[in-house]
Amino acid sequence: MSAFKNTIFLKRIAIVISIVIVSLILWNTYTFFIKFKTEERLKMEIMAAALEEIATNLDLEDSYKIESKVIENNNNIPMILVDENGNILTGSDSYRNLDSIKAKDPEYLKRQLEIMKSENDPIEINYPGSNKQYIYYRNSDLLNRLSYYPLALILIIVLFLAVIYMFFNTNKVSEQNKLWTGMAKETAHQIGTPLSSLLGWIAILKTENVNDTYVGEIEKDVERLNTIANRFSKIGSVPELHKEDIVSVCKTAFDYLERRSSKQIEFHFNSTTNDVLLVNLNVELFSWVIENLLKNSVDAMKGKGELSLQIEDASKKVKITVTDSGKGMPKSLYKKIFKPGFTTKKRGWGLGLSLSKRIVEDYHKGKIFVQKSEIDKGTSIQIQLNKIG
Repeated sequence: MSAFKNTIFLKRIAIVISIVIVSLILWNTYTFFIKFKTEERLKMEIMAAALEEIATNLDLEDSYKIESKVIENNNNIPMILVDENGNILTGSDSYRNLDSIKAKDPEYLKRQLEIMKSENDPIEINYPGSNKQYIYYRNSDLLNRLSYYPLALILIIVLFLAVIYMFFNTNKVSEQNKLWTGMAKETAHQIGTPLSSLLGWIAILKTENVNDTYVGEIEKDVERLNTIANRFSKIGSVPELHKEDIVSVCKTAFDYLERRSSKQIEFHFNSTTNDVLLVNLNVELFSWVIENLLKNSVDAMKGKGELSLQIEDASKKVKITVTDSGKGMPKSLYKKIFKPGFTTKKRGWGLGLSLSKRIVEDYHKGKIFVQKSEIDKGTSIQIQLNKIG
């Protein structure tokens, strides 16, 4: 519990630090952007003043040289000159820092002017004789690139947080797997002790001339407990796989559950072929998967309805589909039901389907998924395994 709390604390610290860093950098970028934008406007105002000065002092050669140099130094801010009626002036001097080839097209200049109007207010130029012109300009390419910087930064931080989340989540899953593996092996160990004792008592009962029917039923239950213990002992270790007839294995597990379920449930076992379908299996673990699926279906139907198991020979695959007429589920739960700890039952640990997924996909290299489900109509879960031959 202490390690779990520490993990949550570290996650929160990482998130808070990331938010603070992003906030500071975004604020700094915004401040720099505003400052840079203000400097660009100041340049354009100086340029407007230079144009006014040239028009006022045409006879002063030194002044003309200075103002011309100011205008020529504007080599990065796109601008367009318009008259007092808003018409773009003619000639190459009516614009600067635009594509010289495209600028020959009046429509291109109009489109650029609309962009400039949307980005910045015009700067007025007052010429002698009450003539006026206006400078429209847009942000320089450098300033535009700077505006995308916060977005790139946010994406980097999101990626950073995703890596942190995956790291902690992987650790959490690893810890859960170790815990469940330890619990499974300890359970198998604990069951083993009374099983040995029960076998001894069965031998005594046989010598006491007890009814063979009673002894036979006890032996079946002991055999069942032994199967359960073996299943638990195999969790966390790589099981041995053998060539087995999948139809026979599924039928055995199906019949076992049918005999112990409500008589109000109609059980149907179907196979699309009468041939033997060989699959690499660990019978004890795979039988556990089938039993888990059938038990979940029985619970979903609340002891009344139809339950079917169908086996289909699909070329290189064998498909096992368990279908019930239970309460169903929304699509949002199709993947969640296989996550450790998730359950829709009031009682339960949410381990049955997660263990089934692990047995099918990790141990048998197959697939298990919700094929379809409708609320109040039922659910179909399908297993796909690789066929031999």
